[in-house]
Amino acid sequence: MSPDTTTHRARILLIEDDQQFAAALSLSLQAAGYEVMTASRAEDALALLGQLNFQLAILDEKLPCSARLELAPLLREQYRLPFIMLTSCRGESCVERAIIEGALAYAVKPVDAQQVPPMIATALARGSDIEALRGTRDQLQNALNQERDISVATGMVMVLLDLEQPEAFEFLRRQARSSRRKLGELARELIASRGVALKT
Repeated sequence: MSPDTTTHRARILLIEDDQQFAAALSLSLQAAGYEVMTASRAEDALALLGQLNFQLAILDEKLPCSARLELAPLLREQYRLPFIMLTSCRGESCVERAIIEGALAYAVKPVDAQQVPPMIATALARGSDIEALRGTRDQLQNALNQERDISVATGMVMVLLDLEQPEAFEFLRRQARSSRRKLGELARELIASRGVALKT
């Protein structure tokens, strides 16, 4: 199987201030079929993240703190980008820190270039699984929020129009149909206007 078939030309952001090491690792990853963009500073990495979509980041744990801008939390929370941590530390505390910061894998320098592609493939697969779970979670949360809004709006209609719950809910449904809007959207508008948007 060719590299392009296995990696689908995944784009990787390599954040490493050792330019010689970054160049060597970048060439190795490109030979494995990946598209690689490099950044030696956190500011450069953030600029690239604002311009392009990446499937994975490789982050040097020893990037100077003054320029690091807490990249690990940003990658994890703001960009939802899976990442691998590069470290020169072999201690257990370093491994624990990498895990706490959200790294899907870590590699100890000097890195064996032959071991990196399989590690990346595993991290990409885990990242896809995590993103799928996030999508499911977001869908469930949206559904719960919509049910809550509809319940609140139904209660408002019950009070404003002196209706029982079934009649109030049916009233909202008719309003949504007549205005060609979703019931949840109508409910949110009613709540936001404190009932002013109610049309009898």
